[in-house]
Amino acid sequence: MKILAMAVLVLALSGTAARAADPRYPNWPCTQAKVPEISLAAVWAGPALDDAETKWKNDTKVTALVAKLSARKTSMDEAEKSVKDFLAASSTDKSTNAKLLFAGLFDTLNAQRSQVMAGLERVSRKQREAADKIREETIQLQALQGATPRDEAKVEALGNELIWKTRIFEDRNKVVRFVCEVPTTIDQRLFALGRVIQQEME
Repeated sequence: MKILAMAVLVLALSGTAARAADPRYPNWPCTQAKVPEISLAAVWAGPALDDAETKWKNDTKVTALVAKLSARKTSMDEAEKSVKDFLAASSTDKSTNAKLLFAGLFDTLNAQRSQVMAGLERVSRKQREAADKIREETIQLQALQGATPRDEAKVEALGNELIWKTRIFEDRNKVVRFVCEVPTTIDQRLFALGRVIQQEME
């Protein structure tokens, strides 16, 4: 009965791993829709960024601030205060610096987001492979249990291995569910900081 219950669990888990919400992205494991990139128009209603999209990396103050603002360990309150302090000190160059800062945030957070999403899809592929392997080994174990004579050492070894693999599979699924929230969090951070930058420009 224990093995049968494990087999049912594995089949359910493998079904979860294989199911994609959007057929265009078969390896996307999240219930949230996959949006490959953040659209500039969705997060920026300010003036055209023009050459700021390429020049922001040449400004050491901007690159340092972008790194700080993009880090998830930086609270939103601290990030918004840093934006205001930076632009308040910009005086005559406020508009230019605001565009450089947002261009840097847009590039950096989009790249972060892409890395997280690629990682999720890699794990999803591995989970599908792991589910297939667990299912195969469950069938092997059932065959060993029904064999005559029964090799208790093999039954125990394969049974223990299956329990271990199933636990790893479940743990990874929990991590995936948590990480699925990260792209949305990045979207929200970029939108909120873009709004603060635009307000400070006015």
